[in-house]
Amino acid sequence: MGARTKARKRAADILFESEQRQIDPLVLLADRVIEPHAEASVPQYTVELVEGVVAHRERIDELLETYSRDWTLARMPAVDRSLLRVGAYELLYNDDVPDAVAVDEAVDLAGQLSTDDSPSFVNGVLGRLMEIKPTLLD
Repeated sequence: MGARTKARKRAADILFESEQRQIDPLVLLADRVIEPHAEASVPQYTVELVEGVVAHRERIDELLETYSRDWTLARMPAVDRSLLRVGAYELLYNDDVPDAVAVDEAVDLAGQLSTDDSPSFVNGVLGRLMEIKPTLLD
């Protein structure tokens, strides 16, 4: 697993944990950066991803709800929700990552971390966002 893939997984883990514990992701991130406990230090790219998702979360969630075809965010598996948020952030707001890479990375992580149906679901939602990306950005 490459460094950026690990950073993406770590960002999804932080977003997932913050949601499950009902705490602000930035508070949890700060805790992990300052006090890494038994875990390895948090990669800078993880910090960028979590901060980016938080900064654009309202718009990201709106798009995920709109283009997930009959799935509300609340109905999605929590792991998928976190991976979709990271993937959507990279796809829409991080020009350093090619669109196809953002989608492929999220799909691969869904295959490793979530249900058997998750990779195709994540691919479908992010693939749709990639198709209509030019109409979504100001």
